[in-house]
Order: sequence, then structure tokens, then C-alpha cells
Amino acid sequence: MRPVVAAATAALLVLPGCDNGGTAGGDADAKMVITAIPDEKISDQEAKFQALKDYLAKSLGVPVEFSISKDYSAAVKRFENGEVHLVWFGGLTGVQARDRVEGARAIAQGQADPQFKTYFIANASTGLAKSDAFPGEAIKDLTFTFGSPSSTSGRLMPEFFIKQNTGKSAAEFFSKPVQFQKQGGHVATAKAVEAGSVQVGALNFKTYDSMVAEGKLDPAKAPIIWITPDYADYNLTVHPALEKAFGEGFTDKLQKALVDCTDPDVLKAFNREKLIPAKNEDFSGIRAVAQELDLMR
Repeated sequence: MRPVVAAATAALLVLPGCDNGGTAGGDADAKMVITAIPDEKISDQEAKFQALKDYLAKSLGVPVEFSISKDYSAAVKRFENGEVHLVWFGGLTGVQARDRVEGARAIAQGQADPQFKTYFIANASTGLAKSDAFPGEAIKDLTFTFGSPSSTSGRLMPEFFIKQNTGKSAAEFFSKPVQFQKQGGHVATAKAVEAGSVQVGALNFKTYDSMVAEGKLDPAKAPIIWITPDYADYNLTVHPALEKAFGEGFTDKLQKALVDCTDPDVLKAFNREKLIPAKNEDFSGIRAVAQELDLMR
């Protein structure tokens, strides 16, 4: 395990100006700060998380803020530093974050997240159609893009399945340099393939399906050509500093508030219809793949 952030350091970073009073035996001036990996346009996140912020503040009786993280790595680093305390991570970033902070817990995930999947999509001009088998030879000489380098569904797992099916890394398999969408996440991947600026891309199925349903993506211009096997992915992970700030048992109360939520406006923050409990062990498979591909940085 990498060096962890000491609880005292986290408390200083998280809770400036706090005293010994406060909620449930914690600190009077404490607040819970939420962030999320930017797997869509950053400008859309704050509005989507407003209802969640209000719901948790009312349900738990604590001050809650939402703070944008500029990229996947920043979300992990800010969690490591104790600057944010409840984070909507992908599978890989969640494993990376919990590896760096002793006592960090995955507490919730979407109902779809234990059986998550990646779509491989292609620009219609390629003439490729959906196949049950990995497209292999049909795509190896085309331009290809992942999403963020730290994305589970947009990089880690499609990289794993490429290697599983070809015996080669993506960089070795594709004859042209592999690209990444470092801004805009899965939305950027979908739009790049739709526009034809790249011929094939990999992105999470929830984003693709939502974009099609909302009329933001034309599936005729960017059809699905292959669907990966299932794997565990997104999760809400909590920093242990919250127990110090708001008292013992606060994390369990937070988990219950999230899992009990039925408000679609709140759940829209995650693009999910329901949250279910999660635990660190649920993502052991993701950890194993990340270690195999040397992505546990």
C-alpha cells in the first residue's frame, strides 16, 4: 500500500478553524465536501449535484458542498489530501484512492454498477456492424480512442479485453497511435466517433444509452460494434475524516441516506435509478486488472 494520509493531517486540511464542539461529538465548523470524476462536461456537474448536496445536508444535518475536480487524477489526489470526503469514483480511481487513504470505504454503487460494461462504437463510414465476438482484425488498422487515461470503462477494462482477445496491449494491437479523450470523458469519446474525427472508441454503456435517449447522439452515425463482458465499476467512496468531523457512525448514516434515496433528481447526479450498498471487496477484480496492467499509480 502506498503511504497513507494521516488522520490528523486530513483533519487540518478538511476542517479549517474547527473547535472541539460540533455535531455528534465532532467539530463545530466541519463540512462535507463532495466531488466526482469528470466523466462528462465539467460545466454540467455542478447543476446535477445540487439536489444531492441539498438532500444530504437535510438528511444528515451537516453542511455540504460540491467542488469540481478538473480531471480523474485530481479527484484521487484531493481525496488523498483530505480536501474532499465523498467522491463518485470509477472502479479504478476508487481503488487508487482507497489504496492511498487508510480507512477509506466504498459505501454505495448504482444498481447497474456490479454488472457494468463498455461499448466499442464505430463511425458509420467504417461499415462495421455489431458482433458477438471482439472485432479484432476489422479495427486494428483504424484510428481508436479511449476516454480518460484513468477511466475504468473508458480505458482500464477495454484495454484488458483488447489484451485478452489479442494477446497485445492496445498500443501494440492498433497500427495507428492510440488516442485519449482527456477532457469531456465518455461524452467526448461518443461525439468524436460520431463526428468521424476518430473511427472507433470505447466508452461506458450508461453514457452512450443516455445520450441516445436524450437525442444527444445519433446511433446510426456511431453504432455499437461490440459489448464487453460485465465488471464492477462506479462507486461512492468516503474519507475516514468524516468520522472525526461528525462523530462515530456517521459513515453508516451517510450510507443509509444514499441507499434509501428514491428522489430521481438526487439520483440524476450519478445517472442511476437506485443506489445499493458497496464495500471495498466488491472491487478486488478491478484492483487485480489494474495491477496486471500497471495502472495502480
